[in-house]
Amino acid sequence: MMNKDLPRWATAFVMPLLNLLSALLVTALVIHMLGESPTESLQILINSAVINPEGLSYTLFYASTFIFTGLAVSIAMQAGLFNIGAEGQMYIGGLGLAWAMLAFDSTLPGWMLIPLGVLGAALFGALWSFLPGYLQAKRGSHVVVTTIMFNFIASQLMNFLIVKYMIPAGEQNPASRAFAAAAEMPRLNQWFPVLGETPLNISFFLALFALLIYGVVVSRSAWGFKLRATGLNPHAAHYAGIRISKMIIIVMLISGALAGLGSVNSIMGSTHYLSLNFVGGAGFIGIAIALMGRQHPVGILLSAVLFGALTQGGFDLSLEKQNIPPEMVILVQGLIILFCGAMENLYGPAIAKMLKLKK
Repeated sequence: MMNKDLPRWATAFVMPLLNLLSALLVTALVIHMLGESPTESLQILINSAVINPEGLSYTLFYASTFIFTGLAVSIAMQAGLFNIGAEGQMYIGGLGLAWAMLAFDSTLPGWMLIPLGVLGAALFGALWSFLPGYLQAKRGSHVVVTTIMFNFIASQLMNFLIVKYMIPAGEQNPASRAFAAAAEMPRLNQWFPVLGETPLNISFFLALFALLIYGVVVSRSAWGFKLRATGLNPHAAHYAGIRISKMIIIVMLISGALAGLGSVNSIMGSTHYLSLNFVGGAGFIGIAIALMGRQHPVGILLSAVLFGALTQGGFDLSLEKQNIPPEMVILVQGLIILFCGAMENLYGPAIAKMLKLKK
């Protein structure tokens, strides 16, 4: 029995769970080698990121961004494309959002300004992903190579634009001016005071809505069938009448738009200005989320919440445990990518053997 012949519950739930536990086990060994208790460290992380209401609010805040970058990578994977440029696409999406805010925040009311910012983020993210998609579709340039290149270009472009043109006169901080109050995403603590003074905002519901649309379109629509057919067998899809080049370009545009939307939570929901490196690796975390979540909307949601908890809990853990550096979170993320990506089928043969013995 091959891994592809395993029941869906095994591939969608059991294998990702075993991969996650393996990553956490290796992390526990590293923490033990650092001279700290793995069980005590895990307890601190859970209390900080899940049990404490304010910590949970931060977990969901980080997860809101991760959902968008996870969706960006996932929808490209559905078409057989490995878009690892979500980092740059989110960066440029933030530029589109900021330009919309800086141009209109003094004249438009909030009910017009916020949708305009969301549209600007999606549009600029999509435009940044267009050329890699076009080169893949029309010239055969591998999307992995072009999106890596475009990540570096985006970083240098943003550095130039912010430092050269967007820093207010007399300021030293490499960031644009703060947006008007009308451009701020409403925060959930206005309705749920128990969440404390945290940046969790309605972008979380926007992310959940994007998950719902993604799930319906991919699994319940004719276009979604064509999308999955392209990813499973592009040659068969071509002979079935699907225009592969057109599909690749459209999917990359959607992927870039989703990545760009990740900037909405970070900028309009938190800082309220455009700064250097506001992405903070969220685009690369989206790769791990897509791999661990198996490109399924529920899996993406759970994976995003997990990485949000690691981000929030890891920060407090490094404060309480002097021997555990903040970079431990990056180690855990890397291990999850390793076990859920490169070694995703590690437990497949053992599960297949167990199922065969039961028969």
